[in-house]
Amino acid sequence: MLIVFAGLPGTGKTTISRAVAQALAATHLRVDVIEQAIRDAGVLAGPVGASGYAVAQALAGANLGEGRVVVADCVNPVAASREGWRAVAARAAVRLIDVEVVCSDPQEHRRRVEGRVCDIPGLVPPSWEAIQRLDYAPWDRPRLVIDSAALSPSEAVSAVLGIETWNRQG
Repeated sequence: MLIVFAGLPGTGKTTISRAVAQALAATHLRVDVIEQAIRDAGVLAGPVGASGYAVAQALAGANLGEGRVVVADCVNPVAASREGWRAVAARAAVRLIDVEVVCSDPQEHRRRVEGRVCDIPGLVPPSWEAIQRLDYAPWDRPRLVIDSAALSPSEAVSAVLGIETWNRQG
């Protein structure tokens, strides 16, 4: 199974996806970590662009091919990146669960963004202003939407695990 977490920076994707991955003993792939490693390697002349997603999706495919559950953590802002994850799941013949994490309280979202401490050496997280300018396309497919302003992290994890259990049975 492939569970892909999406949403704007600062909504709680990493907190929730890490806990889901731990509960399922799954491989956790965080695109921010991959993109920073690419930057640190100094192999690109320009911006990272879609290369972090390409690496994450290749790693997801390899892990799924070995029978592992994979939890991906990324902004996943456009149809092309979302379709890439669908293609990975289809090639591996596994179930895909899309989870979009939102924070419906703009003041809380901003507080989180401005108060967070980055846990990836060298990564400069986006500012609140940059997040406001981010091109985040509306979804055209069903997904589980988690509002981190309404649910605690443990409640959000329970909601995702409930969908995962239902999907295994259904």
